Amino acid sequence: MNFLDEEIDKYVCEHTENEPQELYELNRETHLNVLIPRMLSGHFQGRFLSMLSHMIQPKNVLEIGTYTGYSALCFAEGLQKDGKIITIDKNDELEEIIEKYISKTNNQERIQFLKGDATDIIPNLNEEWDLVFIDADKTNYSNYFDLVIDKMPSGGYIIADNVLWSGKVVDAMANDADTAALKEFNRKVHEDSRVQNVLLPIRDGLMILRKI
Repeated sequence: MNFLDEEIDKYVCEHTENEPQELYELNRETHLNVLIPRMLSGHFQGRFLSMLSHMIQPKNVLEIGTYTGYSALCFAEGLQKDGKIITIDKNDELEEIIEKYISKTNNQERIQFLKGDATDIIPNLNEEWDLVFIDADKTNYSNYFDLVIDKMPSGGYIIADNVLWSGKVVDAMANDADTAALKEFNRKVHEDSRVQNVLLPIRDGLMILRKI
């Protein structure tokens, strides 16, 4: 399934800043060699994430769900000089490609890849997060929000990917666990007085939250 009309998507990418060379290569290798390449943020969304990172200029970034490392590299572009990213994923089969492309950038000392279950790892991290990106198992989105919101300063941002779930969130016939979890997450954060929120229909939906 295409998230956007193919011609519109092509036009958008043609009129968006080009991917850095290492991200272009990672994009291509992911599509050639990795299962479910649509999980990759890709050119347009990746440039949007990079733009947000440059605007926020975070010192500490937490990414929940690494996949092949594309989005982590995008966020790294806007880090403060002494900033860092911790990215978590339990699929260790992708570690080789992640490390390969991190090493191709100037940010390899600032990106730490942790293998394991994020619900176990996050409580043991003591950083205060300026930016959190949630892009892992959908049934835990609400749990991830609960784990990080009190570890963020006022003005910190949470970005959650795939919150439209290929349109299933408005499909009355969709009753699978992932769809139900995303609908609950969207409702939960929309009603939470601690955050401002806007749901952007970018690719599969990005929920942007700012802690008040």
